[in-house]
Amino acid sequence: MYEEPIFLEPVFKERIWGGTKLKEEFGYDIPSETTGECWGISAHSNGTSIIKNGPLKGKSLKTVWDNHKELFGDESGEEFPLLIKLLDAAADLSVQVHPNDNQAHKLKDKEAFGKTECWYVVRAEPGAALILGHHAESKKQLETKMREGEWDSLLREVPIQTGDFFYVPSGTIHAIGKGALILETQQSSDTTYRVYDYDRTDQLGNKRELHLDKSIEVATVPHQNQKMMRKKLIDNDSGIVEQLVTSPFFSVYHIKVNDILDPVLTAPYMLATVLNGDGTIETETSKVAITKGDHFIIPASVNSYVIKGDVELVTSTRES
Repeated sequence: MYEEPIFLEPVFKERIWGGTKLKEEFGYDIPSETTGECWGISAHSNGTSIIKNGPLKGKSLKTVWDNHKELFGDESGEEFPLLIKLLDAAADLSVQVHPNDNQAHKLKDKEAFGKTECWYVVRAEPGAALILGHHAESKKQLETKMREGEWDSLLREVPIQTGDFFYVPSGTIHAIGKGALILETQQSSDTTYRVYDYDRTDQLGNKRELHLDKSIEVATVPHQNQKMMRKKLIDNDSGIVEQLVTSPFFSVYHIKVNDILDPVLTAPYMLATVLNGDGTIETETSKVAITKGDHFIIPASVNSYVIKGDVELVTSTRES
């Protein structure tokens, strides 16, 4: 059916912390100056991508997943498993935590998955940082500090730079800080338990809802630092393929093509976002252009391909 990449129309989300970098960096036609999220590859009910090319043009990724599993290696499951986002933090995001699969079902959040995620830092302004974890040694200590608002002594701040990568398993208390442009690969879930929101109010003067009880229940205590898993699989004049993480939920790669490169990724299908540059994807029967800001899927129906040009991508698979 498809012998070329499947390109997708992104979905944009306005957020209290959003800005204009998705337009400035990628040229997207964003809905407002507080656009925080680009859902580049999504089959989630809160925002599903539309196919832009080929025989299924105009159909939603959700519909394609439901009816054409052959494009995804006949992977089982009622829900498309991954969600790829670009996030523009013009202001600090709320401090939050996500459940794992079992906790999400137990807490009746009506999601197929919990939410383990990871972040590739596309751009970081000077002084940008993340909240990643906490200093509590027990659930009791975590609850006391949260309910008494002892955020400075509780939350763990990590400075960031362009090109950094962080794996954020479910249960990790976290927040993306002001000045970060992030590519997020995550399980397809929109469940968020908000821990702290800096006492911000909306245009009507209302504070956003917090979810302290659920946050305390699902948070990992004590915080567990994640070992850096980055590993270069290819590093030569043609380009670089770096494995950023492999986990039960996804494997994520950073690819930099200098000329012509066979990524040698063997999963049935691959999701990709172009971060910089221009190039082409060439299969046995097709040649299509790719450019900065594109989101596409290499389906299982493509037997082999090479990437040509001067182009940088972050890709993800379900090979684990």
